[in-house]
Amino acid sequence: MHEPLRQPVSLSQYLEAMSQAGFQAGISWKVVEAKWPGINKAFKGFKPATVAKFTGEDTDMLMQNPEVIRNRAKLEGIVLNARRLLELDKTHGTFKNYLKSLGSFENKLKALHKEFKFLGESGGYYFLWRVGEDVPDWDEWENRQTAQTKSSYRTSKPKSW
Repeated sequence: MHEPLRQPVSLSQYLEAMSQAGFQAGISWKVVEAKWPGINKAFKGFKPATVAKFTGEDTDMLMQNPEVIRNRAKLEGIVLNARRLLELDKTHGTFKNYLKSLGSFENKLKALHKEFKFLGESGGYYFLWRVGEDVPDWDEWENRQTAQTKSSYRTSKPKSW
């Protein structure tokens, strides 16, 4: 696993951390780690302005590239995330300002899930940790998430009851 970046100095670092979090959703992190050099190369060092210009033809070429994880939805998600990252960076002056504007950790998780592809709760947590944002202790947070999920299952009943 990677160490936190602490203070990303470029949008490329944000996009790379976001993309890695997205790929790790549903795919072994060992596979992601093994393929990461090829993914980094294929996405031109994760320069958002470059990635945002990728077309369907570019994705088709990536799908033929054995150096990347050939999951079309995730590859297309990186392109869409690059576009959204650029929009939020422009709107808020910096992407860091955007994250600050969201306030709490929980608000950040909700916003990331809404604004970006393949950033669910665990991926959002990993992304925020990776870019040096304040995150709660993993074990405590995960236990709280599990308890909330179990509680919602216990309180929900099928309509036929």
